Amino acid sequence: MDIELQDVVSQFPQLRGIKHIQPIQSGLINRTYRVITDGADDYILQRINHQVFTDVDLLQHNIGCVTSHIRTKLIERGEPDVERKVLRFLSTAAGKTYYFDGAHYWRACVYIRGSHTQAEVTPDTAYLVGLKFGEFESMLADLPEKLDETIPDFHNMEFRMAQLREAVQADKAGRREKVQALIDEIGRDADEMCLAERLYREGKLPKRICHCDTKVSNMLFDADGKVLCIIDLDTVMPSFVFSDFGDFLRTAACTAPEDEPDTDKIHFNREIFRAFAKGYLESAVSFLTPLEIEMLPYAVRLFPYMQAVRFLTDYLNGDTYYQTQYAEHNYVRALAQYRLYREVGKAVPEMQAFISKEIDKVYSPWRTQGSTERKI
Repeated sequence: MDIELQDVVSQFPQLRGIKHIQPIQSGLINRTYRVITDGADDYILQRINHQVFTDVDLLQHNIGCVTSHIRTKLIERGEPDVERKVLRFLSTAAGKTYYFDGAHYWRACVYIRGSHTQAEVTPDTAYLVGLKFGEFESMLADLPEKLDETIPDFHNMEFRMAQLREAVQADKAGRREKVQALIDEIGRDADEMCLAERLYREGKLPKRICHCDTKVSNMLFDADGKVLCIIDLDTVMPSFVFSDFGDFLRTAACTAPEDEPDTDKIHFNREIFRAFAKGYLESAVSFLTPLEIEMLPYAVRLFPYMQAVRFLTDYLNGDTYYQTQYAEHNYVRALAQYRLYREVGKAVPEMQAFISKEIDKVYSPWRTQGSTERKI
């Protein structure tokens, strides 16, 4: 064990009897290790990327509130094996769930034995993702503690459009003329795609506690393929439910990589949509408002549109945010995401019909509460 890790683990009294610490390669943000001990439990040790998550105290406050609330809910409903179904973070001798060594922030949680992650997206796994993340939001719908954004304006479309307009005006990399046609196309739909923020200000659309990084690899499965719990809680924060619904489908229901240069290969996988939406509505419909349900197709359109805006902004700024493999990479990404946005738009009537049918199956009373008539 190197000196840095030796000092870190000594700050968590529960980390004793250590046999080995091995790096875990998965994950792009934090540096992660598995701590193997001679006791009943192993642990996960992470060095938090505080360049991304600048307020670590807020970050850990959010995670602590969420895991404590979920644990209470699981116990109240008599769920067996609770400790394998929600993460448990360790405290330092000072009583915090993180340790600052003067340069880096560290945290540790109990490793859930017999668990594994999956990466492949199939209709079956898409259904499980929808079901589990809908349940996750449902359990947190009555969370009494106030949470704040760990990444401010992360999924704020108005903010992302403002960034694009600034980038267009500044034209730091001298690329505006080349991409003017795409800028104009994106601009034509900007007002429509910023609808959520306006409805929120009008008091018509709530923010929920959402995961904001919805994907198959952020769930732990047991040996029988059953979902144990949701992991990677750094982005759990107040957001529109569209964050969990739309961003999953942006990647999982696209038939090509997000940087596919041949846009003719980019289509919207409607089977994945149906599987995910079915699972999500089964577990989330009890707390969703009629307007939230009505706007779920908007959510599916929103996220490729938002990502196209973000890639294009970075391209205009000279590729300062996203890592690129070649000079036009961000422009190719923006074109690919905009093509997906258009492909999703073609599927809106089908999505609306499917959601309506599923709602009738799982919970019809919402229709009697009234629905805002709005073309989305």
